[in-house]
Amino acid sequence: MTNYPVTIDELTLSHIRKEEQFGAHNYHPLPVVLNKGEGVFVWDVTGRKFFDFLSGYSAVNQGHCHPKIIDVFVDQARTLTLTSRAFHSEKFAEYTAYITSLFGFDKVLPMNGGVEAVETAIKLARRWGYKVKGVADGRAKIITAAENFHGRTLNVISFSSDPVAKDGFGPYMEGYLSVPFNDLPALKQVVQDPDVVAFLVEPIQGEAGVVVPDEGYLREAAAISKEANVLFIADEIQTGLARTGRMLACDHEDVRPDILILGKALSGGTMPVSAVLADDEIMLGIQPGEHGSTFGGSPLAAATAMAALQVLIDENLSENADRLGKLFRETIESWQHPHIAQVRGKGLLNAIVINHDDDKAAELLCYKLLENGLLAKPTHGDKIRFAPPLVITEEELQNALNIIKDSLSVLQ
Repeated sequence: MTNYPVTIDELTLSHIRKEEQFGAHNYHPLPVVLNKGEGVFVWDVTGRKFFDFLSGYSAVNQGHCHPKIIDVFVDQARTLTLTSRAFHSEKFAEYTAYITSLFGFDKVLPMNGGVEAVETAIKLARRWGYKVKGVADGRAKIITAAENFHGRTLNVISFSSDPVAKDGFGPYMEGYLSVPFNDLPALKQVVQDPDVVAFLVEPIQGEAGVVVPDEGYLREAAAISKEANVLFIADEIQTGLARTGRMLACDHEDVRPDILILGKALSGGTMPVSAVLADDEIMLGIQPGEHGSTFGGSPLAAATAMAALQVLIDENLSENADRLGKLFRETIESWQHPHIAQVRGKGLLNAIVINHDDDKAAELLCYKLLENGLLAKPTHGDKIRFAPPLVITEEELQNALNIIKDSLSVLQ
C-alpha cells in the first residue's frame, strides 16, 4: 500500500486494497473511491462530496449522469443495443446524417475508444497517400508533434516521446517523423518529403500539461499541409466538443481538418464512443472488410452520441466554457502566487505550472485539494490540469476557486 499524505478511512482503504490485489497497476489514482456523480460533483463511498475537475479526462463535458443523455441511453438499451455492422440499423443511419451535418464532412467512421479512432485516421491517411497522392506502397510517412499524446497502443506509442508510455514495449512501428509542437518552420521543412501523407496534431496538448500553441499556429499548419498535399489530421478527442470554448478547438482559427478525430465526451461519459470524420476522397479509400469494429456505431452508441452532442448545443456549453474559462484564468493570475509559475489554457481546459523546490509539490497540492473537496491530478510532474464539466455555474466555479486558493497553503 502507498503511504498517502492524507488520512484515509478504513472503508476507502478496503476498496483500494481490493483493487490493488485484483486489478492491474497501470494507474496511480488518488486515494478516493467514488460511487456517485451528478453534474459537476462526485461522491465517495463515505458520502463526501467533491468537485470533479478532471471530468474523466474531458469525457464528461456534459456533467455526470446528464438526465437527457441517460434517458436516451436507457431507452435505447431497452430497445436494441447491438446489431454489428453486418446489418443496417435505424439509429446508425440517423447518427451518420446527424454528425456529418453538424461537423460538415461527407462521411463518418465510428469506433469506440479514442486511440482506436487515432489508428483509424492513420489507416485512412496511409490509404489516401497510396491511392490518391501516389506514394509508393509501404513508404507512407506521418508527421507527429513532440510531447504528443494520442493513446497507448503499440503503434501509437511508436511516435510518442513519453518514456513512461513507450520504454520497454518495442519493437516500434516505422513511418513516423517528429517535429516540435508549435514550430511552423520545422513543419514546413519536413512536409517537403514526398512520402509524407499527413500531419497528426492535437490543437492543444492536453496530457503534456495543456500546452497552447501560438495564435495562428493551427491555421498556418493547415495551410502548410495543404500546400504540400499533406492531410491535416486534428486529434480533438480531448480538446473538442465545447471544451475549449468552441465546438472544436480548431474553430478558434477557422480551421477545417482533412480528418477530424472525436471521442471522450461524444457519449457524455456513458460508454466508449469515438468517430473519425472525413470527405469521400479520403473515407472511401477503405472498402468492406478492410477496417471495422463490432461495437462501433452500435444503436446504443449512435443514440447516445446524438443526445450527447445535442446537449452541448442546447445548453450553450461552448459559450459557458469560454466565459468561465477566462474567469478561471484571470482569477488565478490575480493572486500572483509565488509558487504558480504559469496559468494556461482555453475555455475550461486549463492548467497551472507549479514553481517549487519540492518536485512533489504538484502532487502534494492535489492531495490538499482532495482534503478540501476538489479532485484534480498532476500531469508531467509540475503541472495540474483543471477541467471541470462544462455545466459548471459561475457560483460553483467561484467556490472551486476558493478551494484552490485555500489549498495553496500547502506550498510553503
